[in-house]
Amino acid sequence: MTAKSKIWTPILIVSCLILMTGFAIRASFGVFQIPIASEFGWLRSEFSLAIAIQNLAWGIGQPIFAAIAEKFGDRRAIFLGALTYAAGLILSSVAITPSAHQLLEIMVGFGIAGTGFGVILAIVGRAASDENRSLVLGIATASGSLGQFIGPPIAAALLTQMNWSSVFLIFAVAILSTMLFVPFLRSQTTATNAAAEKTMSKILLNAVKDPTYTLIFLGFFSCGYQLGFITAHFPAFITEICGPISVGGALDSIGVNNTILGGVAIGIIGLTNIIGTVGVGLLGKHFPKKYLLAIIYTGRTLTSTWFIMMPMSPTTVVIFSVLMGFLWLATVPLTAGLIAHIYGLRYMGTLYGIVFFSHQLGSFLGVWLGGALHDIYGTYTLVWWIGIGVGAISAILHLPIREIPLKAQPA
Repeated sequence: MTAKSKIWTPILIVSCLILMTGFAIRASFGVFQIPIASEFGWLRSEFSLAIAIQNLAWGIGQPIFAAIAEKFGDRRAIFLGALTYAAGLILSSVAITPSAHQLLEIMVGFGIAGTGFGVILAIVGRAASDENRSLVLGIATASGSLGQFIGPPIAAALLTQMNWSSVFLIFAVAILSTMLFVPFLRSQTTATNAAAEKTMSKILLNAVKDPTYTLIFLGFFSCGYQLGFITAHFPAFITEICGPISVGGALDSIGVNNTILGGVAIGIIGLTNIIGTVGVGLLGKHFPKKYLLAIIYTGRTLTSTWFIMMPMSPTTVVIFSVLMGFLWLATVPLTAGLIAHIYGLRYMGTLYGIVFFSHQLGSFLGVWLGGALHDIYGTYTLVWWIGIGVGAISAILHLPIREIPLKAQPA
């Protein structure tokens, strides 16, 4: 077996560790909604806007860090991303105004971009064989889900022992620790000469002019909307809506237990998504990716519709978390795989980064609307139904995609 045909290579293992750590922190921000708002007496929309700005900055930073990686090397891009991520967390830990949090979340968002999917999946994709690429992309994405599984419950548990600012400092140390893994990543060939830059411009221009690339870009919007809203608001939503939870035959404090349930629910989504992302990675080897994506968005639409129409309880929260978890990040390896298959591997990171901006624009709106509409109506119901609608649209948008390499498509 050649090095190219192996699945569990050092590059994949190290990439998974970096993604897991970054996503454990990123997925935990919803747990801080109530503690931060309660301490300072803020409206729900204040910290929601900070998280929304974080997601938008992540989307803007993704193609930038991908381009840095392709021009100056993967390791430098990741190193810069980890430093930016940690600096944002440290400065946020002493921020006491909404505007300060909102400004500093730009740094956190850029840090997530430098240690996230756009850079890491490009590394993994280039290092994999054609046969195993879909699978290893699924495994790398699943490591982010593992981070989501462990991050929010850890954050919720830490909040029972210390204040939120101390937890931010612990998370800053955690993301800095990923720098220890960076030397193990193989540095990629950089594109510094004029010919390479001209090739990059040509490939980007051809992709932007391709209707398929536009459909992928638009279709990824709903994924970001749904994930952003649920990650940021689901813990608070559960705390407010669910009834008391019986523990050991006694009723504990509703607020404390349901706050923990919110963190556990996000963790359940991350855990079941490990199965989902690896599963679609395997399926992507045998079935058209566009149809798998359409099925995933349809599944999200049906699951969310069932959840919002059922009486809310801890049981329905767990069922929803399990079902949504199977579909959660399953779109990522398929979308990245589509881009690699259609447009090639050389500038996969930048092309995926541009598409990911659509994802994060949706995430920004999902997080911001969640807080804004909650302050107006006192409920998240309208935001849920908007997410259901855009999910159904995404399912339709993926159907006309031409899943063949661009150079092989008819003019």
